[in-house]
Amino acid sequence: MNISYNWLKNYLNIDLAPEKVSEILTDIGLEVGGIEEIQSIKGGLEGLVIGEVLSCEKHANADKLSVTTVNIGGDEPLPIVCGAPNVAAGQKVVVATVGTILYSGDESFTIKKSKIRGEQSMGMICAEDEIGLGSSHDGIMVLPNDVTVGTLAKDYFKVENDTSIEIDLTPNRVDGSSHYGVARDLAAYLKQHQNNVELTLPSVDAFNIENNNYPIKVSVENTEACPRYCGVTISDVTIKESPEWLQTKLKSIGLSPINNVVDVTNFVLHELGQPLHAFDGDQIIGDEVIVKTLAEGSQFQTLDEVERELSDQDLMICNTEGGMCIAGVFGGIKSGVSEKTTKLFLESAYFNPVWVRKTAKRHTLSTDASFRFERGVDPEMTIHALKRAALLIKDVAGGTISSEITDIYPEKVEPFKVDVTYRNIARLIGKDLSNDTVKSILAALDIEITNETEEGLSLLVPPYRVDVQREADIIEEILRIYGYNNVEMPASVNSTIVYSQKPDDHKSKNIIANQLTAQGFSEIMCNSLTKSAYYENLESYPRNAVVELANPLSNDLNGMRQTLLFGGLESISHNVNRRNSDLKFFEFGNSYHYKAESDKTDLNSYNEEQCLSLFMVGNQNAVNWNTPEQKVSFFSLKNQIENILLRVGLSFNDFNEEETKSDLFAEGLSLTQGDKSVIDFGVVHAKILKDFDIDTPVYFAEIKWNVILKKSSKKSVIFTEISKFPEVKRDLALVLNKEVKFEQVKQIAQKTEKKLLKRISLFDVFEGDKLGTGKKSYAVSFILQDETKTLNDKQIDKIMKKMMSNYERELGAVIRK
Repeated sequence: MNISYNWLKNYLNIDLAPEKVSEILTDIGLEVGGIEEIQSIKGGLEGLVIGEVLSCEKHANADKLSVTTVNIGGDEPLPIVCGAPNVAAGQKVVVATVGTILYSGDESFTIKKSKIRGEQSMGMICAEDEIGLGSSHDGIMVLPNDVTVGTLAKDYFKVENDTSIEIDLTPNRVDGSSHYGVARDLAAYLKQHQNNVELTLPSVDAFNIENNNYPIKVSVENTEACPRYCGVTISDVTIKESPEWLQTKLKSIGLSPINNVVDVTNFVLHELGQPLHAFDGDQIIGDEVIVKTLAEGSQFQTLDEVERELSDQDLMICNTEGGMCIAGVFGGIKSGVSEKTTKLFLESAYFNPVWVRKTAKRHTLSTDASFRFERGVDPEMTIHALKRAALLIKDVAGGTISSEITDIYPEKVEPFKVDVTYRNIARLIGKDLSNDTVKSILAALDIEITNETEEGLSLLVPPYRVDVQREADIIEEILRIYGYNNVEMPASVNSTIVYSQKPDDHKSKNIIANQLTAQGFSEIMCNSLTKSAYYENLESYPRNAVVELANPLSNDLNGMRQTLLFGGLESISHNVNRRNSDLKFFEFGNSYHYKAESDKTDLNSYNEEQCLSLFMVGNQNAVNWNTPEQKVSFFSLKNQIENILLRVGLSFNDFNEEETKSDLFAEGLSLTQGDKSVIDFGVVHAKILKDFDIDTPVYFAEIKWNVILKKSSKKSVIFTEISKFPEVKRDLALVLNKEVKFEQVKQIAQKTEKKLLKRISLFDVFEGDKLGTGKKSYAVSFILQDETKTLNDKQIDKIMKKMMSNYERELGAVIRK
């Protein structure tokens, strides 16, 4: 969710830097994912200046071009070739000088000095669509004659600079899903830290019912699904483009203006957090709005022109003939505002979050409105938001308010009652706060104190804080406003030391995490909830083995992950799209599995595994002038796995090695124990990467951490003194069949000499006609060492002869001389 800093300041008198505001928001639980400087016109019109066309003549070599000289207030006028049909001497125009970057949507281009059909051009005379000031391209933009030459275009057009603050809103904090909601939370914090701030709710005092010429009858048949429904009519409106101030506000948070009425409903949604809907009055058949469900299987066409089959559990906003809107989710194609609309019925409601969530899931829809309704909006904001929107519509579209406000609210949503004790506040926070501090914070959070005793407080929590319903929730609210950073570490920490023969999982993870970060890896933490659709058409992780959620928040988070791959690919895609393409990630996390076709109520049908995942993309190390570029490879990943196993007292020899059967990989290996894979690693299949818009190889490993930990508990990592006696190196060149793997060569060597063989490595592979069909040559180094004495030639020769004999017998090897 994006918040405009300038917009935020409409409700809060602050002069803090946007960076400081972002820091505070993160501290109080509205985590800021990033901030970006923006302008009301993309590029801020930098490099554009007001000029005057001094002369204009037809181009000698082009019928549709003109050669002009333009005064922009410099020492010399600029020669500019122009293709606009309306260019003429004496005009005041907007000129893009050489070096200026102009933007067109997501693309940009730079104005350069050039020769056009033999004539030099030192800039460009601009049309309004070329600089983001309109959509016309009929000709250049001609300004009034009284404009001063040399005026910067950004000053003339009053370009506004702003900062967009991206908030990663958690599902429980729907109260922060608007500018006013963020300002309210920020004010609560600032008031506790000696900042004189005042929170201002936009006034609706000017709201006035001008006549009752257009009454609409409203009835609610299902008050469980719609606890509150409000509406008002506005007649004689004119649908047109929104004024500049309104368009600027919407653009600052990434929204595209549509028309003045729709833009007002979007503005109020992002201002106050209350979704609204405007109906074309002429489409309300019978001048009656009925909130009800329709028969199972009823057809309804939504704004996206999709014909949808309704459930009898989908709440609808209807007229006397049929549905007009899926309540709280999506409008209908016929009832929406169009250029012909002259009268409106404006809706502001509080819909049951469960009903909205189920309907949105059923129809695979996610809108700004459903996002808020399914998490729980403020039922007390409906009338205020309705009046606010009506006043704004009058301001930008004209018209008159032509009915009384309808407010159907049969059973008021009551505040949550919570009791809290001072003792538990101190116990959970870890610090004694004064009673006055606690009460001050609660007041700043709109939490009413109804009774106070020596032990604690009885409270009423406003309905818009749907996440604060228990004592622990209240204490968390006090802590986040007081400030986590203001709770000091105690002078001493008491802990119980319990002896255990089992390996310490937390300690082991820290050891491996430190090892990986030392190798340039970054730790990621991805959501265990994932998109079930990722598992379509996979055999190794079938779709029907996904542990599905009964009531998912969205279709993007409707299942539990079977593998850590997809969360990591989302992170890689996020980074690659931001030109950060040299990546090394690791994650400790759980995977979840369901035995397909088993009874879903049987707990034995489910299992959970701890996993460690590794991801490597791009270059092995940062490119440097004295270091050649080296891409990560399968062997880079294999080396990291070997180091992890070595650190916990294991090696590849403790497992069986075979080609992976997982269809996550284009090619890879599996280390198995019995018939179960413990480690799968390789290069991720291109068809999977395509779904994430990743066009570079991704090397991925998934390690069953619980299996590794259990296996390592039977091993001891023993540190020994460095030997005082020298190592001896011997090389062999083995001619083998092509299908023989180096791992087989390695295993035979280790079986032949267990005590003195320290290392074996492959330093060259050769294939050629001289070796014969189907043959290859491995050049292998053997490192031998005795910990107690110096090896002599006789001992070494004996070992090597035995080694060669075993290779000849077991692999059919020929020793190259």
